[in-house]
Amino acid sequence: MHPIIIFSKMDLSQSNLFGYIEDLQELTIIERPVRRNLKTPEEIERLTVDEELSDIERAVYLLSSGQDIQGTSVVANLPVLMRQNPAETLCRVLPKIREVLHVAGVEMQLTAAVSFLTVLQEESVSIHTYSHSFLHIILQNLEHRDAGVSNAWLETLLAVIEALPKETIRHEILNPLVSKAQLSQTLQSRVVSCKIMGKLANKFEAHIIKRDILPLVKSLCQDTEYEVRTCMCRQLEHIAQGIGAELTKTVVLPELVELARDEGSSVRLAAFETLVNLLDMFDADDRSQTVLPLVKSFCEKSFKADESILVSLSFHLGKLCNGLYGIFTPEQHLRFFEFYKKLSTLGLQQENGHNDNQLQLQTLEQEKKYILVRKNCAYNFPAMIVFVDPKNFHLELYSIFFCLCHDPEVPVRYTMALSFYEVAKLLNSGVYTIHKELVTLLQDESLEVLDALVGHLPEILELMTNGVENCGSENSKLLSIPDLITALTTAEQRAATSLKWRTHEKLLQKYACLPHIISSDQIYYRFLHRMLTIILTNNVLPVQKAAARTLCVYLRYNRKQEQRHEVIQKLIEQLGQGKSYWNRLRFLDTCEFIMELFSKSFFCKYFFLPVLELTHDPVANVRMKLCYLLPKVKSTLKIPTDKHLLQQLELCIRKLLCQEKDKDVLSIVKRTVLELDRMEISVDAFQKRFYENDLLDQEKERQEHLLLEMEQLEKEKQQNEGRSTNINNKIFEKKRRDSKTSSVLAKSITLSVPGSSSAMSAGKEDKKSKLVRSQSFSTQALHPKYNTLDKCPNKSSATGYTSSVSGMGKNCMLSFTDDSFRTHSGGNSGNAAFPSSSSSRNLFNSADQKSNGNKEIQSRKMSM
Repeated sequence: MHPIIIFSKMDLSQSNLFGYIEDLQELTIIERPVRRNLKTPEEIERLTVDEELSDIERAVYLLSSGQDIQGTSVVANLPVLMRQNPAETLCRVLPKIREVLHVAGVEMQLTAAVSFLTVLQEESVSIHTYSHSFLHIILQNLEHRDAGVSNAWLETLLAVIEALPKETIRHEILNPLVSKAQLSQTLQSRVVSCKIMGKLANKFEAHIIKRDILPLVKSLCQDTEYEVRTCMCRQLEHIAQGIGAELTKTVVLPELVELARDEGSSVRLAAFETLVNLLDMFDADDRSQTVLPLVKSFCEKSFKADESILVSLSFHLGKLCNGLYGIFTPEQHLRFFEFYKKLSTLGLQQENGHNDNQLQLQTLEQEKKYILVRKNCAYNFPAMIVFVDPKNFHLELYSIFFCLCHDPEVPVRYTMALSFYEVAKLLNSGVYTIHKELVTLLQDESLEVLDALVGHLPEILELMTNGVENCGSENSKLLSIPDLITALTTAEQRAATSLKWRTHEKLLQKYACLPHIISSDQIYYRFLHRMLTIILTNNVLPVQKAAARTLCVYLRYNRKQEQRHEVIQKLIEQLGQGKSYWNRLRFLDTCEFIMELFSKSFFCKYFFLPVLELTHDPVANVRMKLCYLLPKVKSTLKIPTDKHLLQQLELCIRKLLCQEKDKDVLSIVKRTVLELDRMEISVDAFQKRFYENDLLDQEKERQEHLLLEMEQLEKEKQQNEGRSTNINNKIFEKKRRDSKTSSVLAKSITLSVPGSSSAMSAGKEDKKSKLVRSQSFSTQALHPKYNTLDKCPNKSSATGYTSSVSGMGKNCMLSFTDDSFRTHSGGNSGNAAFPSSSSSRNLFNSADQKSNGNKEIQSRKMSM
C-alpha cells in the first residue's frame, strides 16, 4: 500500500524529470569553481612555513621566498613587530621590505605606506631613528607611477614632516625639493613639490621661507601645466599663514590676482577659493581695491561663460558677503543680496517654447549643478541673516526661507533642516515667524530631512516656545501648539513605519524634552500611551529602550496623581506581569530608568516588590537579568524605613540559591550575592560617604512632593471657581424670581446675601493666598538655573525646585496638612481635602450651614 501512495503523490511527468535534471546540473556547475580553487599539494607545500620559526625569522623568510600575499601580510604586521622587537625588526625585516618594494605591486605599496604611518603614530622608535630608517624608503616611493600609491606615500610624508626636526627637513626634504620643482622634472614630481612646500611653510621662520621657498612658489605659479598652477594656487593659503600679513600683501596677493585671470577654469576656481579663505589677512584697502573687483567679475561671469565657478561661488557667498561687509556701499550690498536670491531659486524657473533634444540634454546636465547651488544657498542662509540683519528677516529673507524649505529636491531641504537651529538662534524673539516651516520639515516625506532636524529638536522647540511667549499674542500661542503636536506625532508615526530604526530611536530620545515644551495633559493624551505601545509592540531593542526612558521622563513630570497611578499600574501589569518574557525584560529596563530619574522612596513604594516577583520567572534570561539588577535595587533601600523590603530581598536571594536549576543563572546569583554583601546601605540620616547621592535623592523627593502639592492647589482653585460660579448663578435666579414678590421679601434677600458674600470673600482671600504661593512654586519650578535630572533645558516642568524655595514648600505642606485635617474632622464628604460640589450648594441653603461655613473659613484663616 505504501509504494502506491508514494507514487500517487509524486508527479513523474517528463517535464518534471527534466526540471530535476537541470537542478542537479546547476548544483554541479556551482561546485566546479570550488574544486578548481583548491590548492594542490605542491602549492600547499610552498605556502607552508615551519612553526618553530620566530616571528622575525618567519617575516624574513616570507619576504625572501614567499608569495606576494605573504609578503603583504608581513608588511601589514610591521607595527606589531616594531612593538615586540624594534631593534631586530630594523636590522633584519626593514631592509628586506625595502628590497621587495622596488618590485612590489600596488597592494603591498599601499599597505607599506599605512604601516609606516602607524609606526610613526605609535612612536615605537625615536624620531631620529625613524627618519634614519624609514624616511629614505618613503622618499624613494614618492614618485610611483600609480597615482594612488604616490598619494598614499605623500600623505605619509606630510605626516612625518610634522614630527621631524628642522635640520632633518632642511637636508632631507627642502634641499632635494629645489631640483624636483624644476620644469625639467615630470608633472607628477612638480605637483608633489607644490604640496610639500605648502606643508613646509609652517615649519620655518618667515625669512627662511622668503629666501628658500618663495622663489620656488613663484616659478610653480607660472608653470606651463595648469595642474601645477592649480595645485600651487591652493597651497598659497598655507604659505600666507607661514609668512605673515605683510609678505602676503606684497608676494601672495599679486600672484593670486594673476591666477584669477588664468585661462584655465580650474586655476581661476582655486584662486577664487584661496582669496575667500585669506580675506581676514587683507586690510580694507586691499579688499576694496583688489578683492572686490575680482569677486564682482566672478559673479558676472558665473552665469555667462564660466559656470564652473558657480557652485564654488554659491558655497563661499556667505563668508564672502560678511568678509566684505564693511566696504560695501548700499548699492553693492543690495546687488550681492539680489545675487543670492537669484542663486537660491536657480533651476526652478521653467522656460517655455524650447523642446529641442539638445536643450533637454543640456538641462539634464545642469540639473545636478543647480541642485548643488541651491543646497549651498541653504547652507549659507544663517550667514545671510547676519548680512541682512535679523530685524529685516520677515521683509527680506522669509520668502527665500520658504522656498528653500519647500524645495522639490531632498538635499536642499536636508540642508535647511541642518541649519534650522542656527536660523532659530539668530532670529531670537522673532523665531515664531518660522513656526510653519518647522511643522513642514517635521512632516517632510523624506526621513533624511527629519533625521537632520531631530539633532537639535529640543533646542529648536525651546526657542520656538520662548519666541511665542515673548510675542505677547495669546492667539498665536494657541494656534501654534496644536499644529506642533500634530507634526510631532506624525513624524514619530512615519519613523515607526519605516525601516530606519536609528532615526526612530533618535526621535524618541529627543521627545524626552516635551515636558519642558507642552503641558502635562497634552503629553498624557498624545505621547505617553504611544510610548507604552512602542515598548509592547516594537521589535527593535534600542527603539524599545528609548521609548521606555522617554516614558519614564513623561511619568516624572506628570502633574496628576491619578494619571501617574494609571501608568504605573499598566507598567506593572502589561510589562512586569506580561505573558511574553520579552515584555518582562523590558520591565527591568524600565525599572533601571525609574531608579535613575525618580527618588529611592518612589521606586521602593511602587516597583520594588514587582521586581522581586520576577525571581520566580519561568524564563532563565529574565532571572539572569534580574540578578544583574539586584545591586541597584538594593541601593534604593534606606534603613530602618525599608527594613521589611530588605528582608524580602534577602528571602528572594535565598530562594534563588536553593531552588535555581540553571547553571548560568546560579553562577551569576553567587557573584551577585558576594557583591550584595560588600554593599553598604544608606540610612535615613545623612552620612558623609553617601552625602552627594543623598542630596540628589532628597532633591528628587522634594520635587515629587512639590508636584503633589501643586496638584492640590490646582484642584482647590478649580473648586473655588466652580463654587463662586454656582453662588452667582443662584443669586441671579433668586433676584429674578423674587423681584415679582413683595418689596419686604426683596429687602430680606438683599440683607442675607452680603453676609454670605462677606464670608465668601474671606474664603476667597484665604484661597487666593494659597494660589499665589502655588504660582510662585510653579514659576520657580518652571524656570530653574539648572536641572540635575535631565540635560534638556527646563521650560515648563516642576523639577527646578531649588533650595531657595524649600522652606516655602515645607510651610505650604504644613498648611495643607492642617487644612485637610480640619476639613476631614469637620465634614463628612467623600474627599477629605476638598468638599464636593453638592456640599458647597447645601452650604448656602440654610442659615445654620452658613454659620458653619463662616466658622470653617475663619479657622482656615487662623491656620494661615
